[in-house]
Amino acid sequence: MSNAVLKVTTGQLKKMAVFYQDYAVKPVPHSLFTAKKNQTTITGYNSGKVLFQGQNAENEAAQWQASSEQVGATKAPAAKNMLKKEAPSKTGLPAGFSEWSVIGSDEVGNGSYFGPLTVCAVYASAEQLPLLKKLGVQDSKALTDARIITIAKQLLQHVPHSVINLMPEKYNEVQPTMSQGKMKALLHNQVLDQLLKKVAPEKPKAILVDQFELPSTYFKHISDQKVQVKENVHFQTKGESHHLAVAAASIIARYYFLKTLADMTSVSGYPIPSGAGANVDLIAAEMYRQGGLELLGKYTKLHFANTQKAIRLADR
Repeated sequence: MSNAVLKVTTGQLKKMAVFYQDYAVKPVPHSLFTAKKNQTTITGYNSGKVLFQGQNAENEAAQWQASSEQVGATKAPAAKNMLKKEAPSKTGLPAGFSEWSVIGSDEVGNGSYFGPLTVCAVYASAEQLPLLKKLGVQDSKALTDARIITIAKQLLQHVPHSVINLMPEKYNEVQPTMSQGKMKALLHNQVLDQLLKKVAPEKPKAILVDQFELPSTYFKHISDQKVQVKENVHFQTKGESHHLAVAAASIIARYYFLKTLADMTSVSGYPIPSGAGANVDLIAAEMYRQGGLELLGKYTKLHFANTQKAIRLADR
């Protein structure tokens, strides 16, 4: 167990609340938000302090350290050195990066109890950037689901892309021996490799991964893979604000995720929601009553705390 504390501005605190909205849990007193992600609890207090507690506290805090002040931390020496050495710089990316021909990758669904973990990579050439702007490509968190579906359907016709939908049954099969961070790293590496082959012999000037862990951790996670995409790979938190390729990948990933939830709703007969809130527990409890863990495992990520909540509700 480790802790890290950052001091952020009011604007940054609100951005973090939006970023963690898919992981939200009941907020503690005097906080703007409380969330659980990657075995870490993140609490953003109204005072501007953000507390990270848990197994991946240092990694999670490091994503925000560039735009904040580290006011205190309790962590293992190795993790402390990692933070100091690899925290993102304020600039992060080369000058003019937003106008380059870039492959961007992003994922959705990792904080949702129901549904898949979906990862997408998109190649946006410099010549296509005006079209993406015209289509309304931006951070998917700022778009309604209806708007995301509309934009995604157009993007699919215009940009080279690769998508992997890791369905719950497969997710639950590998999860006991693999962290979610490693899962995401492997999936990003795979979609990037697929897309590079798809656009060959054309080569992007760079690759931008929406950062979910430290680069050293990411490359360690993919070190056992036969193909490891490493050339000109950059990492940036909130990558969608640094290049439209990441924003487009986020939109397409969200589209596939929503489409899968709709398919699950049709097959199961239950209204399958996203997220991990109380409404999710109620539906999961009904599903558990009908078919136990075997049925839940077809639609949910079983290691989430929602599983035990659903079982308790079902047994009442």
